[in-house]
Amino acid sequence: MMNEIYTQICSSEVNTIGAIYKLFISLLLGAVIGFERRQKGQVAGMRTFALISMGATLAMLVSIYIPQEYMGLKNGDPGRIAAQVISGIGFLGAGAIIQMKGSVRGLTTAAGIWMTACIGLAVGAGMFVIATSACFLIIAILKAFEFFEKIFLRGTEQNVIRLKVGRIVKDAKFYHEYFEKYNVHVSYQYLRYDYTENLTTFNYIVRTDDRTDFVKLFAEIHSLGDVMSLTLTNEVNN
Repeated sequence: MMNEIYTQICSSEVNTIGAIYKLFISLLLGAVIGFERRQKGQVAGMRTFALISMGATLAMLVSIYIPQEYMGLKNGDPGRIAAQVISGIGFLGAGAIIQMKGSVRGLTTAAGIWMTACIGLAVGAGMFVIATSACFLIIAILKAFEFFEKIFLRGTEQNVIRLKVGRIVKDAKFYHEYFEKYNVHVSYQYLRYDYTENLTTFNYIVRTDDRTDFVKLFAEIHSLGDVMSLTLTNEVNN
């Protein structure tokens, strides 16, 4: 029994056991990459990367399965259909993404749309068991992985600290010292000089945890002088 399963997994031809095994492997690999990205404060996390990885695997399986089962077809290469659908569905996925000045939303939805297109290709090719398995795996990603991220990334949030100073700041290292003091990790920094108004605007994309006391942090930064405003938000402003 085990030898038969191993043979199907290693087979170059598409079969149910081998395909489901490949989907699971793809899921895990995508999730590992997504988890690492999420730890770095990126918007796309485990669910998004797992969906993208599984979608690519499923598209590859469909492309192999069609010529494998329908060699009698003479009118072109049926595998091209999968390639065209995958590239075309990107326009629909892009419509699900809302970008607002550095803040991106809808990535998981876009990945889900793309994955769903792959499932449709699989069903159209007669791969019913594989497509159903992929559908249940998507539900597992959206539900179980969200719970997993909340447990292991508990208390970790991504925010934007906007600091406007009434002068041209030449050295901002003392602001970073205060961030480190209050457990605020700076992922990215956007800087804008306004020489006409003599203003400097900082947009810090930061990762914080439950220990961060923004009231005390902002009070200490304000005490440095020339600070016109301090804002905690999730969008980068000019």
